[in-house]
Amino acid sequence: MNTYFIIIYVICGIYMILNFKYDIQMFQQNSYRIPRYWKWLKNNFASAWRLVDVAALLLIFSTLLIPQLSAFMVMLVAMAKIWMTLKKKYKKPLVFTKRVWRLYSVTAALASAAFIITAIATANSNADTLGYAPATITLGVMLLLSIFSFIPMIVADIILIPVEKMIQQRYVNDAKRILRSMPDLKIVGITGSYGKTSTKHYLHRILSEKYDVLMTPGSYNTPMGVVRTVREYLKPYNEIFICEMGAKQRGDIKEICDIVHPQMGIITAVGPMHLESFKTIENVQSTKFELADALPADGLAVVNNDFEMCANREIHNTNSIRYAITNSDHADYRAVDIRYTPNGTAFTVEGPDGFTLPLETRLLGECNVSDLLAAVCIALALGVEPEKIRYAVSSIEQVEHRLSMKQTPGGVTIIDDAFNSNPAGSKMAVDVLSHFKDGKRIIITPGMIELGEEQYNLNKALGHHIGENLDIAIIVGEYNREALMAGVKETGFNTDNLYAVDSFNDAQKLLATLLTAGDTVLYENDLPDTFK
Repeated sequence: MNTYFIIIYVICGIYMILNFKYDIQMFQQNSYRIPRYWKWLKNNFASAWRLVDVAALLLIFSTLLIPQLSAFMVMLVAMAKIWMTLKKKYKKPLVFTKRVWRLYSVTAALASAAFIITAIATANSNADTLGYAPATITLGVMLLLSIFSFIPMIVADIILIPVEKMIQQRYVNDAKRILRSMPDLKIVGITGSYGKTSTKHYLHRILSEKYDVLMTPGSYNTPMGVVRTVREYLKPYNEIFICEMGAKQRGDIKEICDIVHPQMGIITAVGPMHLESFKTIENVQSTKFELADALPADGLAVVNNDFEMCANREIHNTNSIRYAITNSDHADYRAVDIRYTPNGTAFTVEGPDGFTLPLETRLLGECNVSDLLAAVCIALALGVEPEKIRYAVSSIEQVEHRLSMKQTPGGVTIIDDAFNSNPAGSKMAVDVLSHFKDGKRIIITPGMIELGEEQYNLNKALGHHIGENLDIAIIVGEYNREALMAGVKETGFNTDNLYAVDSFNDAQKLLATLLTAGDTVLYENDLPDTFK
């Protein structure tokens, strides 16, 4: 093996390793679940990026060029793609956890073994016996590993399954030990199809007026995210632990409850989120109510009656409180007299025995009022005085990317609702934008995802609502373009003000040509890298 081919092998090897990094990144975004990742892969395998590698493979085995020349051309392609890969920015880059390092190491080891075995097997052969030069075959194997980079990664994950289970169980046992050592700790679980993260933040702020409170940070709402929070963040002096609980399939909430054993819980919503994995709304309901089912007899479940699949689910194993804004007939606590002001929102909480509590908040939108109402119910149950609740609610800051509002120096209002979009939240965000009467009302959105068979219909309904209430619509990406634009057009919306762009960068360039002082722009959802 001469120096010329060694250099080519090194460069192509670097490219192969970067391909593994991208596959692991997408695997991580699909929760390390092979079925979910495989579904994503089926929709994204035949990309132009991968087809270039296929063309390079065909070039390697072409008889029209000498092996040295074809190898050199492949090296140039690899160098260009390495540069493009290192330059590319992702909304959600790969997080190099210890699990990722283990997966990356085993994947690289499997690929290296395949390369070494091929190199040794062809070392003592020649082109006459193999049909191709040994270096050509070895380089071809490396390109095959780049094209099908997901195969060694999946094999590595399967190999590591017993290792990961052992490590995770050790962490779970340690978290349980820590929680057992704090018998006086009050644990509040929060789940729901949407609203749980905002509710978590609002409850944390209110309870902090009286207690030392810890909440799961960021989106640490998986079993291992909760375990990590307990092991790394929970302190002996904490009095309340607010635990956000996410779910992608049945049993996910129960798994978290079996670790932390909450005494109180909030169920913010049951809606058509993650229907691709849950299949039916009934499965979503049963999963969210795993939190209520796990509560002790002297516990408390706080449930949002504004959602039919919450209101029609009875709870018998523990105490329960119902709250609502619109479906208030059978609710224990209600938000009434909601008024939007230049400084935010004012409303009044009504409860049992004539209880009333007028509140003001900087937050916008009915969904935020609903989330605050849930937090107030728990705070009252935990003995937080009404005056402290009022002060805390008035000082709550807008949660970043969740209907937060800011003004630009150029006199443009930005409403940022880009964290996550759902049918109820997106409708409410459009409603909020529709209240702005000065200047143009502009929305930038890629639509909503993970809605299963209702994906098209719900996005079309969002488009219809946009068409009825706003002035300019910029649809980002291809995933929901057809549905959104169909919904907008059926309202008689001026199509001169309806735009379709491929990316948020393109949307920003277009927006710069449209904006004038007094305009308001709503960013509704921001799809992850796994969606186009």
